[in-house]
Amino acid sequence: MAAVATLDGIALGFGAGPGRALVLEHLDLALEAGQFVAVVGASGVGKSSLLRVLAGLIGPTAGRVALAGAPSRQRRPIGLVFQEARLLPWRRVLANVELGLEGLALPRAERTRRAGAALELVGLADYAERWPYQLSGGQRQRVGLARALAVDPDLLLLDEPFGALDAITRASLQDELLRVWERTGRTVLFVTHDIAEAVYLADRVVLLAGRPASLAGSWTVDRRPRDRGSIELLEVAEAIRRQLARSMPPTDRAPEYQI
Repeated sequence: MAAVATLDGIALGFGAGPGRALVLEHLDLALEAGQFVAVVGASGVGKSSLLRVLAGLIGPTAGRVALAGAPSRQRRPIGLVFQEARLLPWRRVLANVELGLEGLALPRAERTRRAGAALELVGLADYAERWPYQLSGGQRQRVGLARALAVDPDLLLLDEPFGALDAITRASLQDELLRVWERTGRTVLFVTHDIAEAVYLADRVVLLAGRPASLAGSWTVDRRPRDRGSIELLEVAEAIRRQLARSMPPTDRAPEYQI
């Protein structure tokens, strides 16, 4: 299957001169069309930095990012969802979803149509005229997802989008994300520190580990639909935890990663 995005030999450092601190190095990753990939790793390892390099928000120190597809003035190649929805409080829900469409060569009516269709896709069509303060945390995250989908991206990047939510809302939105992914067929890169979440959602889970960080392992999870408590998912999650523990310096190992 063709790759929607490819990271080739990526390194990322901050600072200048010989004292520059590398966060990522020797990182290769291909995201195939329609695939759901999750990136896991310890806090501070560089998961969000990897996502920002792929999104073009920061440039790599070395290596190359390649996106498939021709440029277009009617859509954007990448949609991005953050841990916080980052809605503008002075704009109603529909206008917040339209935000990503502004600057594209689209008439106003088409921007409104696409924003409305994205809200319908995430189950919030009836909330178009509400203000952000009138929404729950989970609803705000769904608006953020709708905003990312409205630009018609080839690649959807999600940076720990459910990390700040309670367990019940988080589980509900995980299932909602899977429904949207299955309906749209988008390629998804999902960053999370929660290994169980990654294994439940993704076709492929990759582990980012080391100092500087690189890919330390990759696991495929085939069966869908999934049972959160299945032996298969638990075994994959345990294999990832063990590899993470082996990849971390002993002084950095939190108790849950000790083996």
